[in-house]
Amino acid sequence: LVLLISMLCLILLFLFLALFPGAFNCCTKISDEIPKGILQRVERFETQKADGLCHLEAVILYIGGRKFCVSPRIKKVKKWMKKNKHKVPPKKAHDRKQRRTKNIKKKEKKQ
Repeated sequence: LVLLISMLCLILLFLFLALFPGAFNCCTKISDEIPKGILQRVERFETQKADGLCHLEAVILYIGGRKFCVSPRIKKVKKWMKKNKHKVPPKKAHDRKQRRTKNIKKKEKKQ
């Protein structure tokens, strides 16, 4: 009986992870201050919306394999994000395909 219950719990855990992959990647705390020089070492960043599974709006900075969650309202961070848009991870291939299709349709309309 104990084995059956533990197997059921394991299956439910894997099912939860499969259905909600981002559930454990959310920032739960954010910093309202950012140490000097940290933005220079950022390898990439992501923005976290306060919808769905994540309940905080945040900017996630990746530095040397570690992740730092900071407030998106910090002026320094906003300015840095505008300058470093290229450090955002690429979107999924599906999005690119849709853009390509839109561009082709625009070209066809022009002709």
